[in-house]
Amino acid sequence: MVSYRARISLSGREHDVVDLVCNEIREIAKRTGVEIHGPVPLPTKRLVVPVRKSPDGEGSATWDRWEMRIHKRLIDVDADDRTLRQLMRISIPDGVQIEIQINS
Repeated sequence: MVSYRARISLSGREHDVVDLVCNEIREIAKRTGVEIHGPVPLPTKRLVVPVRKSPDGEGSATWDRWEMRIHKRLIDVDADDRTLRQLMRISIPDGVQIEIQINS
């Protein structure tokens, strides 16, 4: 049996949804009996866009501040073929990006 090391990186705008996918990966690792490291929360990226409320420039200088946060998690899994097949079948919700790197 060939053993692999899979590094899974997840990112999304809502931390609840990202944590839900992390829990699914953790359950698969527990069921198959492989070792898992993580999820490691990486720093949250804040994208802030200040926008002027008055479009024509008249009046007082009032601003709206729009913000979007990107939450990231990193998981390392010592996986075999059966575990990797189950990881590929996970249903990923909208708004979550997943990247899997496999090293032998």
